[in-house]
Amino acid sequence: MIKRNLAEIAAMCGGQIREAADASIRVQGVVTDSRQITEGCLFVPLAGERFDGHDFAADCLQAGAGACLWARSKGTPPGPAVLVDDTLIALQALAKSYLAESGAKVVGITGSNGKTTTKDLVYALLSTTYNVHKTKGNFNNHIGLPLTILAMPEDTEIAVLEMGMSGRHEIELLSKLGEPETAVITNIGESHLLQLGSREEITRAKLEILAGMKPGGLFIYNGDEPLIPQVLAEPSTAKPEGLQTATFGLRPDNDAYPTGILFTDHLTLFTPHGSEGEPLELPLLGEHNVSNALAALTVARHYGVSEAAIREGFGKVELTGMRIEVVTGQSGITILNDAYNASPTSMKAAIGVLAHMKGYRKKVAVLGDMLELGASEEEYHRGIGEGLTPGTVDLLLTCGPLARHIAEGAKKQMDPDNIYAYTDKSELIRKLVSLLHPQDVVLVKASRGMKLEEVVEAIKTSKLTH
Repeated sequence: MIKRNLAEIAAMCGGQIREAADASIRVQGVVTDSRQITEGCLFVPLAGERFDGHDFAADCLQAGAGACLWARSKGTPPGPAVLVDDTLIALQALAKSYLAESGAKVVGITGSNGKTTTKDLVYALLSTTYNVHKTKGNFNNHIGLPLTILAMPEDTEIAVLEMGMSGRHEIELLSKLGEPETAVITNIGESHLLQLGSREEITRAKLEILAGMKPGGLFIYNGDEPLIPQVLAEPSTAKPEGLQTATFGLRPDNDAYPTGILFTDHLTLFTPHGSEGEPLELPLLGEHNVSNALAALTVARHYGVSEAAIREGFGKVELTGMRIEVVTGQSGITILNDAYNASPTSMKAAIGVLAHMKGYRKKVAVLGDMLELGASEEEYHRGIGEGLTPGTVDLLLTCGPLARHIAEGAKKQMDPDNIYAYTDKSELIRKLVSLLHPQDVVLVKASRGMKLEEVVEAIKTSKLTH
């Protein structure tokens, strides 16, 4: 983490020390949440719609913070401080300066789906060879990314930074803060259609990751998505001098693609083009995760990680939770918990995982609303249902008013007697538990706002006897 005196902090963020006597005060680490103060940290008070961190600065200093940033418009600070015009802009400037001083190389990762998984995979592979720091959880926005950088150990050689967004110009800001040497776009889905209106506009927003990229950098993207090269060629797309590109995907016209894939209940075996020896073992399920793994593999090879180390790295992956997490219930039933988020692309991918599960009595899908899809939301939900077949799903239960359209679409190919639609989660749980058998496998998938982890917990703790 950052360790500097206040004179250095002021120079790095464009601020001014309140009193000359404070210049030698040394701080370590940066905190924006007054509930997470650590001894000697720098507290950065941020102002939101419902709160102002400046109101808590005095308590934070009393609790052990070494100093704080302080907006000049807020009057006199309650203790040692660096005065700035805007604390958020100063936080971002501080992170940018710290990253530049560290000399760490940056891998920036974005995409509609799979960016967190890909970040975890890239970290696992690079960590076999380098000192690597990565975004924790989903600290991937204009506040989280600077905090991720400022938490980086001084000896970090490569920083793997996830970059998220909800609209245009957000990733541009993050790219200019992180200045990636390598950039990855995992895919282009339908998330944020409500805000951006079209997949083309989503692609433009994702390609903002190139805006702050270093000259001669490597852009690694999903070659199965035709919109990426289309938008990359647009004159308005900002990109660095000497940009290099590499593609990955499931099709053989990509630079990195699989020549073979084998699914088991708990992992995926795949052989990348050009690899020798036994297939690689990926502790994840689904073709979409093979694609994510190929993106990570391309990054690792770019940084000279050996094939043996790559194999080792895949075996040590630690993943962020609730992304097709395989859970065994008390009765022995198998649950595929993917309740973290959902879009049409990720919903189809999760259903594909369920379709490949073998040796179970029934394959059961519990699918909830996919949110923020804009004017075409009913059409997207109905399309998910129309893609379901008896060989893919034996029993379907939907949760939510939008998910009813999944049920309607499914009736085109599935037996209506095997389809149940609910808007009340408690009613769904009661019906679901009455239908399940310990030898079934159940997929639970919806947008985070639906809170279907409650369904997962109910299945997990139920004593199924029939």
